[in-house]
Amino acid sequence: MSNGITSYFTPRMIKMLLIVGGVLVLVFAYIILAPIVKYLMMPKGAFSQVQTVSTVQAQKTQWQPQLRSVGTLHAVEGADLASEVAGLVTQIGFRAGEDVHAGTLLVQLRDDYEQALAEQALQTYKRYAALIKTHAISQSDYDAASAAMKSTQATVDKKAIRAPYDGRVGIRQVDVGQYVNAGQVLVTLQMLDPIDVDFQVDQQQLSQIKPGDTVTLTSDATPGQSFSGSITAFDPKADPVTRNVHVRASVRNPQKKLLPGMFATVVTNLGAARPFITLPQTAIVYNPYGDTVFVVTKARVADGTEQLVAEQRFVTVGETRGDQVAITSGLSPKDLVVSAGQLKLKNGAQVVVNNSVKLPNNPAPTPVQQ
Repeated sequence: MSNGITSYFTPRMIKMLLIVGGVLVLVFAYIILAPIVKYLMMPKGAFSQVQTVSTVQAQKTQWQPQLRSVGTLHAVEGADLASEVAGLVTQIGFRAGEDVHAGTLLVQLRDDYEQALAEQALQTYKRYAALIKTHAISQSDYDAASAAMKSTQATVDKKAIRAPYDGRVGIRQVDVGQYVNAGQVLVTLQMLDPIDVDFQVDQQQLSQIKPGDTVTLTSDATPGQSFSGSITAFDPKADPVTRNVHVRASVRNPQKKLLPGMFATVVTNLGAARPFITLPQTAIVYNPYGDTVFVVTKARVADGTEQLVAEQRFVTVGETRGDQVAITSGLSPKDLVVSAGQLKLKNGAQVVVNNSVKLPNNPAPTPVQQ
């Protein structure tokens, strides 16, 4: 039997097997021992990865509590003017887009026949007015003449469409020589200064505002400009679906840049300004189990040295305004809070601060067109 094995494994094959086995042992030894050797050769604390973060100092800011709503602008007085009677247009008394005063003749319809009847009725009335003094006619005849004079004059007046109030006229809808029917729109007239804004307030917030409270209005149509006014009225009922109450405010519009039908943002001040601890919104880590921030503090690490570390804290977030958010609990004004880089942090992680990049932290940012 031994002679058979010896004949199968020749000295040369045995030598090769020993060499291959030795190589495999060396490979496995390197795989197992290399990480251990590398770990032992590292300086103390070198295995702790230090994260670079940006920070901001938590600070107290005076914030004016506000109620922000989206509203729609309405003219204090505004209407599409139409004629009560049919007739042929003989005169246009305005230019499109100009401001007119109450009583200005806007459109004149042909009234030759009505003028003649009115003149005849007026002369009859004058004669009867003289005769009634001598009792030459009955009181009923005098009353009939007076009524006829007033009736014919009213017919003449209906042929002249005048501005019922001060305002701005729009683009005319008729031309001279055109026949118009009764009720046909001739032109729109809108009173623009002041102008009303209607908005909705939740029933829970209604008790915080009252007529006379100051409002500030802004609109995309007038970037960088605001308009001041005050609340004038509330609806006496709430919407049964939304539980909101309709509120109206009057806003000064001296340059008449605000137009009826525009959307606007309405901000109502609620009481006196109050101090809040504020942070940029980028500092908050929002989680389903609670909102947190990382505060940078000094602590001793494993090698015994004092290093900057990140401490995770739960905070209560309040109102947001622009780039900032109010913190109602969980921080003090002395805390140094991580504003960027917190997503790669864990509680107790070592950090290094780099504030070379300034993050947005404006309570009232202005959009910039690129």
